[in-house]
Amino acid sequence: MTRTQRTFDIVVALGALVTLAPLLALLALAVFVCDFRNPLFLGRRIGKDGRAFRMVKLRTMRSSTSGPQSTSAFDPRITWIGRILRRGKLDELPQLWNVLLGEMSFVGPRPQVESEVRLYTDAEHGLLRVRPGITDLASIVFSDESDILAGHSDPDAAYRRWIRPWKSRIALTAIERASIRLTCQTLLCTLMNCIARRRTLDKIETWLRSQQVPEMVARMAGRREPLADWPPPVLKDRMEAVLDRPTHFATPAV
Repeated sequence: MTRTQRTFDIVVALGALVTLAPLLALLALAVFVCDFRNPLFLGRRIGKDGRAFRMVKLRTMRSSTSGPQSTSAFDPRITWIGRILRRGKLDELPQLWNVLLGEMSFVGPRPQVESEVRLYTDAEHGLLRVRPGITDLASIVFSDESDILAGHSDPDAAYRRWIRPWKSRIALTAIERASIRLTCQTLLCTLMNCIARRRTLDKIETWLRSQQVPEMVARMAGRREPLADWPPPVLKDRMEAVLDRPTHFATPAV
């Protein structure tokens, strides 16, 4: 499956880069004229087997800014053109280059910065068994991540409480059930999410239930109720005990 997926990645990434080259050039120019700085952002991320690489994105923030790694919808560091790019996920297009180089795949868990990877539980280290991806089921479920974090004084802490526990569990489930069919379904869900989000979430929830994941994981993926404040995933022999504790829903505090 790995060789087949790699061939798929190379062929599609190369074709997409050639086809989208004019659009990428226009978007890069728009970012450049915004402040006359380098339109590309090379973020250090941790990939397969814990190897670091530089993930390419169109820059959406002002140059030479610092702050939390997690970004809310109203983060003042984001430029006006950056907000447009983020809304359509267009800032992610240059990652086709990372796919072509073999540092990323089309489908896989989103790569994280080193400071977040250091906080991984033993179970979450399973996310590093595969190439990180441009999209996966977990990132589709939390494609509104910046809206969830909006208004929090500490977006990183909010991410670790309400998003990371469920995002990691969904991503680990997808890794365990990896197949070409699931890859194609994930790409289809990525496109569907742009025009029919509720239907997409229902489809992901249904798939998770078919894989017999703990009930809480499927419910959180469905996004019909507030996200629960929950611990990150642990190894399988302890996961059920953690998920079976009394339900405690906590609406993220602003």
